[in-house]
Amino acid sequence: MFYLLLTLIVFCIFMSLKTLFSPYKIKGKLVSFENFMFLTTIYVTVMIGFGLIYSLLHLNGYPALGDTSSVRPANGFADTLETSIYFSAMTLFSVGHGDIVPLGAGRVIAIIEALIGYTIPAAFVAKAVFDMEHKPPIVK
Repeated sequence: MFYLLLTLIVFCIFMSLKTLFSPYKIKGKLVSFENFMFLTTIYVTVMIGFGLIYSLLHLNGYPALGDTSSVRPANGFADTLETSIYFSAMTLFSVGHGDIVPLGAGRVIAIIEALIGYTIPAAFVAKAVFDMEHKPPIVK
């Protein structure tokens, strides 16, 4: 069951990122609500997907995250999921705060997630510029 869930999560993340490279035309305006929602959907999918990977590893006895604060230990699945998604967001959008650190296999996963977090905006801008340059001329 572990490997099936892990495969499903990775597949969903991959399909979300694939939309950045699909031939779908982004709306003519570089700043639009549709483009904002497109980018938001990709970020949310990746953030939740990686959060689920960290949680899944934790549930199967592979420590992927360690809490450096002494505020409270994780009690149950809800706390583990909350901590995992929080860490995922901090890794995807920045370099993190240092209150939660990756352990073991979580380090490699965090590196991959940070790399994806830094390349999503670049890929989005490149796609928007490429689509604008290859837009058919308007016939009057």
